[in-house]
Amino acid sequence: MGRLVPKMFAVGFLTLIILIALGAVYGVIESRQAYRDQAVHSISASYAGPQTIVGPIFVQPYSQLTQDVTVGNDGKPKVTSSTVEASYIVFPQTLTLLGRMVPTQRYHGLYRVSVYEMQTKLTGEIEVPELRFEGKVTYGTPYLAMSVSDVRGIVGRPAVAANGQALRIFQGGTLPSRVASDSGTKQGSEGWQPNLQMPLPGAVRGAYAKYSFSLDMSLAGTQNLAVAPVAATNHIEINSTWPSPLFEGQFLPRDREVSKSGFQAAWDVSSLASATQRQIAERTDGVDTLSVDLISPIDPYKLSDRAVKYGILFILLTFGGFFVFEIMKQLPIHPIQYLLVGFGLTIFFLLLISLSEHIAFPAAYFLASLACIGLLTFYLTYVLHSLMRGLGFGSMLTLLYATIYGLLISEDNALVLGSMMLFVILAAVMFVTRKVDWYRGAAELISSRTPPPPVPVQPPSIPPAQRAEG
Repeated sequence: MGRLVPKMFAVGFLTLIILIALGAVYGVIESRQAYRDQAVHSISASYAGPQTIVGPIFVQPYSQLTQDVTVGNDGKPKVTSSTVEASYIVFPQTLTLLGRMVPTQRYHGLYRVSVYEMQTKLTGEIEVPELRFEGKVTYGTPYLAMSVSDVRGIVGRPAVAANGQALRIFQGGTLPSRVASDSGTKQGSEGWQPNLQMPLPGAVRGAYAKYSFSLDMSLAGTQNLAVAPVAATNHIEINSTWPSPLFEGQFLPRDREVSKSGFQAAWDVSSLASATQRQIAERTDGVDTLSVDLISPIDPYKLSDRAVKYGILFILLTFGGFFVFEIMKQLPIHPIQYLLVGFGLTIFFLLLISLSEHIAFPAAYFLASLACIGLLTFYLTYVLHSLMRGLGFGSMLTLLYATIYGLLISEDNALVLGSMMLFVILAAVMFVTRKVDWYRGAAELISSRTPPPPVPVQPPSIPPAQRAEG
């Protein structure tokens, strides 16, 4: 194989250097993503964070005096009294939430963060059974309890009513370690805790009651909104002008419509399908929720991250094309020229991420690819000693950049499109090199690098008679 194998190792080493450079670009993208996450955190800290709505539920505080009879050291009965603070909770029979999210953009330096303000209408019904406990029980004032993740997002004062009577709403409220419900009594200090309470001053404590409640509230938050289905039957409807929502959580919408003008989504969740009531009653960490996230329709960092992962394809195809060109055309290309072209391909990704922070991603991709294709075409025209050859490689790069962009914006079909593209490229290479004798081609490649030594020119011989006459 002569010097062909060392050349292959040299090209492989240069490919490794370019991949290290791609890794450095990937690190830049990760650092910019971290800065963007810091911007989201900064705006959340000064505006309001992602919101989760839990409740309302009915809470009846009570204290229970119990007496235990034990046998003392003297053999006589001994009565020990103890008072336990507890709460009895009742979940709604029905809960309906109607919300309209109004999205806006907040800026932190170069970074845009999606925030919203949602007009919320909560209605439902709660049926409270008659409470019967052993021992002497003293009831406190019952109230409706609920929580939002960040109370700073409450705009104005919510309007609350139960059975047509206006209620006052206060910040605060903590469930004691002992909580009773229809599923029994649970002991523990962890689990969900309310931070809003609405007292029911006219309620008959401990008696059967039925409440129809309503709550009108304007709630602001950052990017994400979640709702816990706490009732036996839950119906949630959310609409917005945001064109690219991401539905997450334990429940997907039953009905949804997403268009360029916004989205509408509706959930119908039963307590039979949700563990929210059990999680609250059993004092477990976290509750099941349904959620919607106002994600960016085109995330430049995510797309740039995916583009860099295709960088190895750029390098292999370009270097492979150069190597095949050397074999086919017997035109040697210096390793330094390989290296410069590789750096030209790598700088594209750095241009892409820097431009996409200021302009739309499609425009950034077009400008970055146009600059790199123009530079490489100009350079290869001189490297390959032909304008047509330079334009040919430039056309190949143009097709490659266009194909990669199609893979980026078509995430669902990226695998099948990428597989088809690789198959076509492999088929083209095999077709072009089908008649190449690699042993002979290698020898010709080596011989083309070393010009043959000059043949000495012998002066014409002069007969002796002519020399004498001269």
